Amino acid sequence: MLKNGLKTDRRSFIKIAGGVAAAGAFAGAISMPNVARAAGARVVVVGGGTGGATCAKYLRRADPSLDVTLIEANKEHYTCFMSNEVIGGERTMAGIQVGYGGLAAHGVKVVHALVTEIDAAGKKVKTQDGKTFAYDRLVVAPGIDIDYDSLEGYDEAAAEKMPHAWQAGPQTALLRKQLEDMKDGGTFILVAPPNPFRCPPGPYERASLVANYFKQHKPNSKVLILDPKDGFSKQGLFIQAWEKFYGYGTDKAMITWIPASKQGKVIAVHPAEMAVETDFEKIKGDVINVIPAQKAGKIAFAAGLTGDGKWCPINTKTFESSIHAGVHVLGDAAVATTMPKSGYSANSQAKVAARAIVAALQGKDMADPAYVNTCYSIAGPDHCFSVAAVYKHNAAENKIVAVEGAGGLSPMDASAEDRKREVGFAHSWYNNIVKDSWG
Repeated sequence: MLKNGLKTDRRSFIKIAGGVAAAGAFAGAISMPNVARAAGARVVVVGGGTGGATCAKYLRRADPSLDVTLIEANKEHYTCFMSNEVIGGERTMAGIQVGYGGLAAHGVKVVHALVTEIDAAGKKVKTQDGKTFAYDRLVVAPGIDIDYDSLEGYDEAAAEKMPHAWQAGPQTALLRKQLEDMKDGGTFILVAPPNPFRCPPGPYERASLVANYFKQHKPNSKVLILDPKDGFSKQGLFIQAWEKFYGYGTDKAMITWIPASKQGKVIAVHPAEMAVETDFEKIKGDVINVIPAQKAGKIAFAAGLTGDGKWCPINTKTFESSIHAGVHVLGDAAVATTMPKSGYSANSQAKVAARAIVAALQGKDMADPAYVNTCYSIAGPDHCFSVAAVYKHNAAENKIVAVEGAGGLSPMDASAEDRKREVGFAHSWYNNIVKDSWG
């Protein structure tokens, strides 16, 4: 049931919302006749995560005459969504790994190389191996980078002792191994990030799944969340789950959350001591997961796409950079207010950007877009909840705003069967978005 009382299940909502997104992004695009400006036009996509992969695929679907090249350093991609299940022992690393063969089957030229330079004026992309790729339109989807300067004592070396695991892959595997090696009775400290950051409910889902692992295998262990904020996404639903499964708020609590107002903000970390420091005290942990502030991926800074900030300003209708014409930035790196930085947001934005690029190359006006997002959070055994929204474009304020009454939050009074059903929806959503983005 949605927040406004409308009876609908999440599967129905996703089906409807997905249709809205596809219609908003591609109404008329595939049937548009190719004109001289569009035929054979070259589009380069930098970054093969959810946003970049989806955009490359949907560009080819919208106009098969396009020469689309996706440049990605890694031959396999590990999805951040569902990586918390890996950390909690419910999924393997292979279960979040995807490849690029599906994109090649759509006619996308996949190049595995590291992009080192973007020449926006000359419309060229250069890679570390010395190759140059010319383009008519460019898509940059670099995801996030860790802002190591945001937290005293935290750097790439520290991340090998106190992993952030906020970029899926080796860091995910490292944190999982540390939890496996931790003695029963130990303390897992999660240092939550300040806003804005990738996947707003993600840290709290991670704490939940770690606690679930402890409950099954290391029942004397504790989870301590130190937070620079006084609130977080889906807080009521998380606390309800923590009370149900992990004794939250009691003297036997497996999870403790300390907000900023109660000295929860970490101001420094000490890897050699396996300790974190607040204004109030220094706290030692057996496994420490530090998730610091984030910023746009490195290539966005190298290309001058961030301006004076840490994220990339864009035209929210087309995702074209506010700084460099002909360059589109989407996904976590973009300032796509008010959409959250999430995998589903990136997938939805990629379709809108693809539609905008095809329209621009064909010299046509772009229809008003629609965008969607859904975030599932698994907080315990057979226990999941979600938030879903449909968005529209506000041209006057250059914002993406939620459509009132469309979407909603899982209700607090949902039955155990409803919570279990949402776990199934979450796993189905994962399979579908992987297929839609990379398949």
